[in-house]
Amino acid sequence: MTYCIGLKLEGGLVLLSDTRTNAGVDNVSRYRKMFTWEVPDDRALAVLTAGNLSITQGVITRLNRAIVDFKSDPERECILNAESMFRVAQIVGDTLRDLQERHRQSLEAQGAGADASLILAGQRAGGSHRLYLIYSAGNFVEATDDTPFFQLGEHKYGKPILDRVITPQTPIPIALKAAMVSMDSTLRSNLSVGMPLDLAVIPTGALAFAVRRRIEPDDAEFQNISAEWSNALRNAFDSLPEVVASG
Repeated sequence: MTYCIGLKLEGGLVLLSDTRTNAGVDNVSRYRKMFTWEVPDDRALAVLTAGNLSITQGVITRLNRAIVDFKSDPERECILNAESMFRVAQIVGDTLRDLQERHRQSLEAQGAGADASLILAGQRAGGSHRLYLIYSAGNFVEATDDTPFFQLGEHKYGKPILDRVITPQTPIPIALKAAMVSMDSTLRSNLSVGMPLDLAVIPTGALAFAVRRRIEPDDAEFQNISAEWSNALRNAFDSLPEVVASG
């Protein structure tokens, strides 16, 4: 399975994903689920993936192939020259839909699901930073002030902290803590989500990644967040009033 988070804040975009992929109880692998592209002073883009691994890898391969074709033929459209983030979302959604339509019948005949979903985040010159959730059918919705974050995969364990903390006005340092707590809660409750993690931050207007790094299991910063959150929860629980059983 997987867990990916995308936050859209006034200060920018915060993205976090795990790397565990399960193909059975005894077949656990690590695969990157966050992919990034950057054109200095023009755009910064990221795609987070969940679902059938062959489909999502195929999407990324096709997007990258289109970029190669664009470099040799500037008239070819790709995510690095699309006129808007909305158009980028259309390109990514169309690519996802086409691959699923091509392989669905053969995958389902073997008992495998073909569905996949994606989070697209980024900003291009002249436009605002955008965050999209792209569904299996290739259609998509955009994050708004009412819904400033999206999740993929095992979202239920990590959603409560995001619901309580994240608003469009949340500063990026606070959002980073919330994203790490959300991921830590999921890691503790679901074995199909696992380390290492990939973290990225695109500040508003920067058209570049301020943060793009991998968080390994021994990462001191993540370990400290995890330990302090556990201690805070235990202390909060201990401070609750006693429940008096009656009757």
